[in-house]
Amino acid sequence: MGIILLILVGSAIAAVLIVAATKSNTSRIQRSATIAAPADTVLSHVEDFQKWRAWSPWEALDPDLHRTYSGADAGVGAIYEWRGTGKAGAGRMEILERTASKIAIKLDFIKPFTAKNIAEFILQPQGDGQVLTWIMTGPQPFPVKVMGTLFNMDDLVGKDFEAGLKNLKTLSEDPETAKLVDQENATS
Repeated sequence: MGIILLILVGSAIAAVLIVAATKSNTSRIQRSATIAAPADTVLSHVEDFQKWRAWSPWEALDPDLHRTYSGADAGVGAIYEWRGTGKAGAGRMEILERTASKIAIKLDFIKPFTAKNIAEFILQPQGDGQVLTWIMTGPQPFPVKVMGTLFNMDDLVGKDFEAGLKNLKTLSEDPETAKLVDQENATS
């Protein structure tokens, strides 16, 4: 009986490793939302890292999150570093590109694991508003492929993207809410 169990466990591990080996070397997570607001209004909430507290799904993970802002106030060269004691971990973001329809961010995770990604926020006009697409891409080393075989990373991170896009939609479509949030962030 013990030998059969050993063979089954060994086969299961081998299957996971084989499936992981066939996965892409690059990960990509993408979600979109339609927002009834001008492009500049939408992107103003993304290009200013201090405004992320109002919409980012990860900002509320750690009430003791330590934040540091440096570089430009907004747009290209703006830098945001965070260090948490819990789920938020630690990392750094820097805006590399800002056009009328796109923001590209270098996103480096330090804790709980090291990863280097690019996050993009791309707008495409649609009717009276915009379709905002949030994309994160990065290298996917073998241990991440194994983890992705066991857990659906697109679902895990994608739900956070969806929550963030919903928050961005609310802020962008309701100027009064955005104004109140800006005032609150200025005092905290």
